[in-house]
Amino acid sequence: MNISHQKIDNIAKITINLAPEDYNPAVDKAIKDQAKKAKLPGFRPGMVPASHIRRTFGKAILFDEINRLINEKISAYITEQKLEVLGQPLPAEGEEDAQYNWDFKDTFNFNYEIGLAPEFEIPFDASAEFTQYDIKADEATLAERIKNLRRSYGKMTNPEVSEEGDVLYATLKQDKEGGIEKTTSVRTDIIEDAKIKKSLVGLKKDDSVKIDVKKAFQVADLARILGITEEEAENLDVTKFELTVKNINRLEEAELNQEFFDKLFAAGEVTTEEQFTAKVKEEVENLFKQTSDQKLRNDMYTFGMDKVDVKFPEEFLKRWLKATNPNLTEQEIEEGFADFLNNLKWTIIENRIITANNLEIKYDEVVDLAKERIYAQIKMYNFNEEPTEEQLNQFALQLLSDKEQANRLFEEVKALKVFDYLKSNVKINSQEIDYNKFQELDK
Repeated sequence: MNISHQKIDNIAKITINLAPEDYNPAVDKAIKDQAKKAKLPGFRPGMVPASHIRRTFGKAILFDEINRLINEKISAYITEQKLEVLGQPLPAEGEEDAQYNWDFKDTFNFNYEIGLAPEFEIPFDASAEFTQYDIKADEATLAERIKNLRRSYGKMTNPEVSEEGDVLYATLKQDKEGGIEKTTSVRTDIIEDAKIKKSLVGLKKDDSVKIDVKKAFQVADLARILGITEEEAENLDVTKFELTVKNINRLEEAELNQEFFDKLFAAGEVTTEEQFTAKVKEEVENLFKQTSDQKLRNDMYTFGMDKVDVKFPEEFLKRWLKATNPNLTEQEIEEGFADFLNNLKWTIIENRIITANNLEIKYDEVVDLAKERIYAQIKMYNFNEEPTEEQLNQFALQLLSDKEQANRLFEEVKALKVFDYLKSNVKINSQEIDYNKFQELDK
């Protein structure tokens, strides 16, 4: 058996030659194994002669064994030659025209192509400079968070007169004969037109007002309110509706008292409004640390993608995508190809960083990340709930039993591992900034 390759641009052309002595021992063994297991009419189980199996199924077994042998040898060869490949080997174009007798005497010559990852220098070193933002909660952001918390633990009331932000349970009747009529809840806080919003303040039960629903609501909200499709909402021929109030619903914010504090934190931990505000500020700014890290990661990604200028074997990759995703159309491949190349490029950069620096991703780290995500989700809905370590372990194992979720978390750990490495090898400047100013950075 001979196997060799030739590099042409970013393609490796692999040639493999098989003589009868290379494949017949494996074929003979496969035939004998089949004879022992075969159940055929006229023969006792396990007593079918190998010669009968060879005559009846020999060519199929030969075909399967040669395919298996080729896959094994090419895989071993790629590892041995340390080829950094893209995709999987594909038969070279025109290979399907090769003619063989499949009579156990053929000498086979197969040609494959495989994409090769481009060569480049990793651009992250001490000369690369980035900014890590220390994001502070400005007054408006902090006030909004406190308002949301108070509303989350507030109570629903039914006042006699409507105010801005109320939810009106009302009938909407289209201003035409036989038009749409729907009794539903209307949130006044999502109304876009200031004049219409003002017209819904000061209403009482059974009061009516005419509004232009296309001016009042976005298409998706209007479709939901009227119980129609978005297309129907977009194409309404008459947009004037009469809104008649049936009931007024108002969510009263929870009072800033001990009962409220103890719902959010451990009993007695917070006893004053000042302590409450400080706690919320701490919680918000801890969340901002994740936002800051994400910004830094995005900046590093952009830097790396700009600095690494490489070419890919695009025609091979398109053939590989089609071969491995036969339901994809040519148009779909073309439309998604630029994003595919960007993802591939960053994956190669990450993998080079991991390989060059012997970074290791451990299963325990994936489990810990799963537990961290689960803990954050639990705390999001209940500040005061503290899941036990046993519960977190159980939830994490359930999450990781889903292959898709496990792969996602593995890739996230990999990304975090690379991020931590890069942070320790580039220059990081710290800058304090209010959240409202931070939001304007990438605009």
